[in-house]
Amino acid sequence: MSSWVKVLCCGLALFWGSCAAISGKPSSGSEQDIDDEDRARMAKVGKQVQGRIVWSSSRIGNHDLFSMNTDGSNQQRITAGEHVDWFPRFSPDGKTVMFCRSKKGWVYERDANMNFKWDVFSVDAAGGNQKKVAENACWGTWIGEQQIMFSRKTQVFVKDLDSGEETLLADSRKVAALGGADLQQPQMSPDGKFLAITLRGSMRETGILNLEKKSWAQTGEGCQINWHPAGGRIYWVNPSGNGGSEVFSVEVKAGQPVKKCDYEEMRFVDIPSRISHEYFPQMSKDAKWLVWAATQRGHDHDIADYEVHIWEIGTDPENCTRMTFHSGNDRWPDIFIPGAVRAQ
Repeated sequence: MSSWVKVLCCGLALFWGSCAAISGKPSSGSEQDIDDEDRARMAKVGKQVQGRIVWSSSRIGNHDLFSMNTDGSNQQRITAGEHVDWFPRFSPDGKTVMFCRSKKGWVYERDANMNFKWDVFSVDAAGGNQKKVAENACWGTWIGEQQIMFSRKTQVFVKDLDSGEETLLADSRKVAALGGADLQQPQMSPDGKFLAITLRGSMRETGILNLEKKSWAQTGEGCQINWHPAGGRIYWVNPSGNGGSEVFSVEVKAGQPVKKCDYEEMRFVDIPSRISHEYFPQMSKDAKWLVWAATQRGHDHDIADYEVHIWEIGTDPENCTRMTFHSGNDRWPDIFIPGAVRAQ
């Protein structure tokens, strides 16, 4: 066989191998060793804050929900089945977890805006008592003890769980500045006046929608925008930094960034290590802790080997603590701290 044919064959093998790596379900992976330094870090966090972390993991073969203490102990599987369960969010009292579930088996997260592929469910934080709370919906979040919010492609709805009544809150097809874009991961401001949204489809940016004026304030690139619990800041993932992503944060007032900032001013956290491709940031109610997941290789949110981390906000990012040690996919963590008071 000539040398150029050998090169072509090798190239095709590599191409198809790489496609296979990203086109199917994630690997269930395997447990990884935890060294003494990491164990000590987790134990230290557990002494500083007593709470629970919930996240989505492929370690059993499909994406199920798991929870653990803030020192990494008492890991529990709280959902099981052939579906993809992800985007878990603790209820305000920490007793219930809301999450997105695929209607049929394996579905990519990149299809999150195809609402007909998903439903929103709830489950007791300890497992059991699963209920469908929204049909053909995704990105469910809590906005009260019995009120939730979710997306259906270009629309955002709120729902009262007691009455079952749904109310349309926003529609990108009726806001000129949004141009019919898909409304991803909408997050309501603490005062209920604004939505922080990631736009996908016809537009790709993050920003804040004024619900009364129907005006849009672009905040930047990236995704996964969210509110500081006190409401005076936002944070999101930006495609920059040590591992190709980092978490930014800026001050906002009346739904607008207070000033234009450069990257150094906006940088909130960027892990100075090899595992530094950060995504899925979620702040604790008291704004003292941040959980997220990061990977050293790859990017696909539901396939790459992301690992859950926790960080005491305001300390050196080098002091962040890795919480999962598994070669499967671990993503979308949330944290609940009993007795925590909302930051002001």
